[in-house]
Amino acid sequence: MYSKDEASRLKQSFWTAFGQYISPHPSAEGLKINWINYKTGIKHLHFKMHADNYSAFIAIEISHPDSGIQELIFEQFTAYRTMLTSILGEEWEWQLHISDENFKTISRISKSLHDVSIFKGEDWPTLISFFKPRIIGLDEFWTDAQYSFGLFK
Repeated sequence: MYSKDEASRLKQSFWTAFGQYISPHPSAEGLKINWINYKTGIKHLHFKMHADNYSAFIAIEISHPDSGIQELIFEQFTAYRTMLTSILGEEWEWQLHISDENFKTISRISKSLHDVSIFKGEDWPTLISFFKPRIIGLDEFWTDAQYSFGLFK
């Protein structure tokens, strides 16, 4: 078991290593990008990467406080589901109005990886190999699809 400080340090080390590994890769538009804190340009719409002691996931998270608007944004993604799946090369899990770890209602489109730990250095290559192609795929998708979400800015 790790102390809170040790756990925080290990997580920070992983995300720093991941950031250094992926930073030379330009965005789909050929620009330098902060992959870890990816900016969609839409308030309450985030691309999230998360890893803990047991698993990891990458997600499109819609956290708008108005559940009706949250549902509209989710429906807009649904209209692009075929394109998203084609770019990512796999099907993701689609969840409308679920509770996040803080009991806040969100909607999430995600892909998970189980039986890995951010606290095990030997799992880091697996985690990096999981996150990298998917965040790059999300960027490629977002480069084309973002204009259809402009009314939610």
